[in-house]
Amino acid sequence: MRSLMNVTWETLQLRPQLVETLLSNQIEKPTPVQSATIPVLLAGHDVSAKSQTGTGKTLAYMLPALQRVDVAKQDVQVMVIAPTQELAMQIFRVAEIYGEAIGVKTQQLIGGASMQRQVEKLRQHPHVVVGTPGRIHEIVKSGKLKLHHIRLVIIDEADQVFNLGSTVEVETLLRGMVRDRQIAFFSATRPQAMVEVEARWMQDPQRVDVTADQNAGKQVKHYFVVCERRDKADTARKLIRMLKPASALLFINETDEIANYEAKLSYEGFSVETLYGDADKQKRASTLARFREGRLQLLVATDVAARGLDIADLPMVVHLDPALDADHYVHRSGRTGRMGKPGTVISIVTRNQLFIMDKFRKQLGIELQEKTMSHGKLWNPGEEQAGRGAGFGGEARGARAGAGEGAGKAGVGAARPAPAADSRPAAAGVRGSAEASGSGGERIGASAGRPQAAAKPASKQPVKPTKSKRDQERERKNKGAPKWLKAKRDGEQQ
Repeated sequence: MRSLMNVTWETLQLRPQLVETLLSNQIEKPTPVQSATIPVLLAGHDVSAKSQTGTGKTLAYMLPALQRVDVAKQDVQVMVIAPTQELAMQIFRVAEIYGEAIGVKTQQLIGGASMQRQVEKLRQHPHVVVGTPGRIHEIVKSGKLKLHHIRLVIIDEADQVFNLGSTVEVETLLRGMVRDRQIAFFSATRPQAMVEVEARWMQDPQRVDVTADQNAGKQVKHYFVVCERRDKADTARKLIRMLKPASALLFINETDEIANYEAKLSYEGFSVETLYGDADKQKRASTLARFREGRLQLLVATDVAARGLDIADLPMVVHLDPALDADHYVHRSGRTGRMGKPGTVISIVTRNQLFIMDKFRKQLGIELQEKTMSHGKLWNPGEEQAGRGAGFGGEARGARAGAGEGAGKAGVGAARPAPAADSRPAAAGVRGSAEASGSGGERIGASAGRPQAAAKPASKQPVKPTKSKRDQERERKNKGAPKWLKAKRDGEQQ
């Protein structure tokens, strides 16, 4: 790939109207994937681009696609296919904003909406259509959309389109287009199914692989914490209370668990809603709108529903269940740290799931660190820091922490001698944040290598004065005697 240094929107030979719109949206320079793919697409080549989620792939294909449209013609010339309704709508909005600047009309064709209304809008002769495979295929099959004028077809999140079983529908669409049409695939990964489709349908495709070093998402921190399976909701609660993100996207694997997490987190006082594939389209749209606008702090979602979602400035992603594979981990985690902004990704796993973290670390080449929670912070397991500081949540807790709780972490009251090593094996896992009063950090799971605090010595009892034999004899005689007799004997002793 040629050098991407000093590339500007002007050097990419984009129309002045598009450059002006980019600058008005505070997008001042192209990202690596944009710099690499825009010239290739403008030159008419087939393209297979692989780049981390959140690096600007939508504009990488949309800007050259819009520029190549002949607005003098009233035919559909560009088709963009996306795996989910939400992603298709995001792409449609981008196409509308930038297409308006150069007179290009765009129409969305997504499932869950009125097909009749979409067909009616096709009569307004859009130049670009954006939609999901099923709905586009349905409209084409009904004869309401002709394919022979389409010169460029783009498949966004191509790896997911083919993984979701849309290969037959997509290939039916490709078969209906002219043979010299241009094809572009964009995705974060390139699985074998995608490679096979490339071989069947592309002509001398130009591959663009933006490496991890070139990616803009290097500000993302990847962590995992360990707990028992039954404690996952409580661990998520403590993480969110501790890190205080403005919003967070929480992923689960099974839809059956989604209501359970929603109920537990709602009970703890969070504003939380859910997003899953079977939900009503209007409900999904309104939920996403509230989340984007900041009226909703937590969104619990499945992989399919949240595929390709672009949530501006999302600070945190939590994997309540570990991702099914490295590709899913990339897609989930890519919801934060978009366009080079900082983000945090935390997986909550059980001891039996630790091997998955090792696998992701090796396959993705990322620094995926284990963390524990203690005293309102994330720590490396067994980490010790000396120092003084205020107690956490009350004198009792601060004093206990200063006595060696957590092996003498920084800022936990006055320093004391280290506790004696316990011969018993220390439990491993995560200690909870110090929000439970008087607990010195509520325990969530077990943590390896943590010494047990020494027991406090018993307080000394006051020493009683020794009694004389005379007093002892008097007490013996008075034992069980009536009061008048005791008084008489005491009087005689005076």
